Amino acid sequence: MSSVKRSKFLLFDAFTKTDEDVRVRTNSGGIITLACMLVTVVLLLKEYYQLTEIVTKPQLYVDRDADAKLALNFDITFPHISCDVLTLDIVDEAGELQLDMLDAGFTKTRCSPDGKELATEDYTMGTDYKPDQATIQNRPADYCGSCYGAGQEGACCRTCDDVHKAYLDSGWAFYDGANIEQCEQEGYVKHMNDHINEGCRVRGSASLSRIRGNIHFVPGKSYLGKKDDETIVSHKHDMSLYNMHRPLNFNHIIHHLSFGQPVTDVHKKMRKSHSSEIVTSPLDGREVSPDREAHNMQYSYFAKIVPTRYEYLNDKHAPVETTQFSATFHSRPIMGGRDQDHPTTFHSRGGFPGVFFYYEMSALKVINREQHAQTFAGFLLNCITTIGGILAVGTIADRLLFKAQISMWPKKSQ
Repeated sequence: MSSVKRSKFLLFDAFTKTDEDVRVRTNSGGIITLACMLVTVVLLLKEYYQLTEIVTKPQLYVDRDADAKLALNFDITFPHISCDVLTLDIVDEAGELQLDMLDAGFTKTRCSPDGKELATEDYTMGTDYKPDQATIQNRPADYCGSCYGAGQEGACCRTCDDVHKAYLDSGWAFYDGANIEQCEQEGYVKHMNDHINEGCRVRGSASLSRIRGNIHFVPGKSYLGKKDDETIVSHKHDMSLYNMHRPLNFNHIIHHLSFGQPVTDVHKKMRKSHSSEIVTSPLDGREVSPDREAHNMQYSYFAKIVPTRYEYLNDKHAPVETTQFSATFHSRPIMGGRDQDHPTTFHSRGGFPGVFFYYEMSALKVINREQHAQTFAGFLLNCITTIGGILAVGTIADRLLFKAQISMWPKKSQ
């Protein structure tokens, strides 16, 4: 008989047929099988964990909510500045001024210099001072008190507050109102001197435009400098009372400062992975209390704000519109001069003592969306790949180990 011609395709056969000796069961084969089963179970459990895991994927978009207002939330203690002297103003690059913000919508708590809270007062007129209404009402209806040269010629100042406003309009220093009849009678002078050495803790929220601006806590009531034609030319503060008392300064403790919707504990508990990702208030807990004399110091924070939204898989929870920001700190004496720590640096003269927060909004918005770490189709594919890969590796390991045993311990003759 003629020999059977061998096909050329045999050279390309990757699925070689098993030999008779592969049917033999060995101890090493059993160990490899158990090891493969254990590894398979561990890897499949890991794949299942990834299927059920919730992750947050950030994406960058152009901020389309640039016209919306931005909330400012803060809780700050000033241990050495009285609530009667403290003023909050907000100024933005568009020229919008929000003056004497602490007069409405904020809580001011009197504190001792060591930080102990004394009382939360109902503030009107920018201070907790309440004029003696009986004194005012007992004045004749045609009473025309002196404005002490301030304001328009011949103007009448019925109350201490009227005199104060007239002084501000004239750009004069009011100090504590001493020797002004209306203020002495209404108890303003006594009140201001009794509380001047206290501290103040301020809590509240305000609305900001999403453009560059600054928020500043400074001493003295704010007023606008004007020309004769009533054109506003400057934004000023009456610091006369602050300058009378040198121990006053703007050392401060930032308990909380954030922009946008607050991220509550409820939001953090929804996904534990968020706890390390949400950085909405990096200045919380910061305390500034320099060793040197701080009466004429200005403290400035420069914040770069990035609008951020968190979207949750659970439709029961609305998206959280907040921000993340980073901040750098700088301090300088308003009197100018050489820097004590850096002899080659000189500070310019001017400005107000106080705490300033300069903020700048990013044009981009970060949207963090919750999603599963992998899809169900990906889970099935990974499971099949895992099982097939482990079986292939186990088969190769078993064959190599069996061949090694054959070569080292030849079969015994039957």
